[in-house]
Amino acid sequence: MNWISEVVRPKIKTLFKRETPDNLWIKCPETGQVVFHKDVEANQWVIPGSNHHMRISATQRLGLMFDGGTWLDVALPEAAIDPLKFRDEKRYVDRLKDARAKTGQQDAFKVGYGRVENLPMTIAVQDFGFMGGSLGMAAGEAVVKGAETALEKKTPYVLFAASGGARMQEGILSLMQLPRTTVAVRRLREAKLPYIVVLTNPTTGGVTASYAMLGDVHLAEPGALIGFAGPRVIEQTIREKLPEGFQRSEYLKDHGMVDMVVHRHDMKATVARLARLLTKTPAVAA
Repeated sequence: MNWISEVVRPKIKTLFKRETPDNLWIKCPETGQVVFHKDVEANQWVIPGSNHHMRISATQRLGLMFDGGTWLDVALPEAAIDPLKFRDEKRYVDRLKDARAKTGQQDAFKVGYGRVENLPMTIAVQDFGFMGGSLGMAAGEAVVKGAETALEKKTPYVLFAASGGARMQEGILSLMQLPRTTVAVRRLREAKLPYIVVLTNPTTGGVTASYAMLGDVHLAEPGALIGFAGPRVIEQTIREKLPEGFQRSEYLKDHGMVDMVVHRHDMKATVARLARLLTKTPAVAA
């Protein structure tokens, strides 16, 4: 045995080895550009070169929206767990456990109450990281609770949507959340409280067929995929090639489905301005 190559050299390499964190760099999904993680974080999770808006968690979203990054969490009602005893490749209860461990949340929604540019506001955020932001009973309860909080505190209600659709593991019970959330939105309208929806990437399925398309104003982040069925399903159904950018927020704005496409850097100011306009609240003095 050559002790210099077998013993001494490995020890020297170990001594001078520098550990590189796995998340030091982020690769842009659109351009393949590799960007320093801290730069993307400082830019509100928008890739500086390509302007690609990365998905962010519900907690990160609330932190960007509320003044000082502080808010009061709204306690959400508990919903029945696995009412259908569903199982596919793994049990539904196990999928829920994995999602809760991954996100630190009980389900796909987080609701907060606080101030946005000093205006009291209730904000609900759908987290795509929790089982694709799927709409089940717990998520439906969260949307309704957010509306009830806005009614109680007489604030605008802002909802950030991000979902792949209804949660198949809850079957018809998940579909029942569509009319329930629609009724909650109607109560806001009767109380003359603004309901502003922000469509983020992606917003599809039953969510698009219910509360995500019932806002007084519909905003969208750049490049967000928005629609009921996905582009591939539509192409296979109609047997035609879809237009460039079909179902993206810019295309939908041009065709009247979205009111404004708003950069994440401008989202807080835009939401505050709209809320003041809809509530006839004077602007804050500069």
